[in-house]
Amino acid sequence: MAFWNRDKDDAPRSGPVLAVDGLDVYYGRAHALQGVSLSIERGVLGIVGRNGMGKSTLLKSLMGLVKPRGGTVHITGKDMTGRAPYEIAQLGIAYVPEGRGIFGNLSVVENLKMAARAGTRGQRDWTYERVLETFPRLKERLGHGGQQLSGGEQQMLTIGRALMTNPDVLILDEATEGLAPLIAREIWRICGLIRESGISSVIVDKNWKHVTQVTDRNLILVKGEVVFEGSSAELHARPELLTQYLGV
Repeated sequence: MAFWNRDKDDAPRSGPVLAVDGLDVYYGRAHALQGVSLSIERGVLGIVGRNGMGKSTLLKSLMGLVKPRGGTVHITGKDMTGRAPYEIAQLGIAYVPEGRGIFGNLSVVENLKMAARAGTRGQRDWTYERVLETFPRLKERLGHGGQQLSGGEQQMLTIGRALMTNPDVLILDEATEGLAPLIAREIWRICGLIRESGISSVIVDKNWKHVTQVTDRNLILVKGEVVFEGSSAELHARPELLTQYLGV
């Protein structure tokens, strides 16, 4: 699987930004990921499935938080299998974990500015000012500590902080989990804006309808195996898959 596009200078990339081949992950004797493969050059990939099917494990494996027993993870052609998370982040991969992971004792301003840096190609498209324009609720709470924010505001802060690194790929794990419907819609709106900005994304979420509105292609994981890979249109056209694997 691959997504194709061009960089701002209209020069084609030489290969995938992120490529996973035959990834196997175990928790003890439990085989959590079974030969999972994917690649992304440009675009948005959705990963959907019921709880406990390996979605978050896959993301953690990409980020070096879980060590695979087999398979490889390549980033911009470099073998980064099992490497430290900070090394993977330095190659332009930004991760928004399910638990958000903000610094509760730092203000909104401090959470954002501590992450600011140029991207792998020297790009600084996502400035502090642009992040505040994208997240107007944060602009109203600049002096608030992270622990003073609502769950939705914390999620916005986490996404904003990731964008401040000017990533090549943004990975979102359950970005709308536990949020009120109104706030969840705002997060999906922001996902659309990120897509329009040209940043590639990997989005994990249980709500396949919202996921497929912003994705180019999608994977369905069942017990650590890929049982479907295709476009959003192809997934919508196969209701039997939705019933069998997603329970809808």
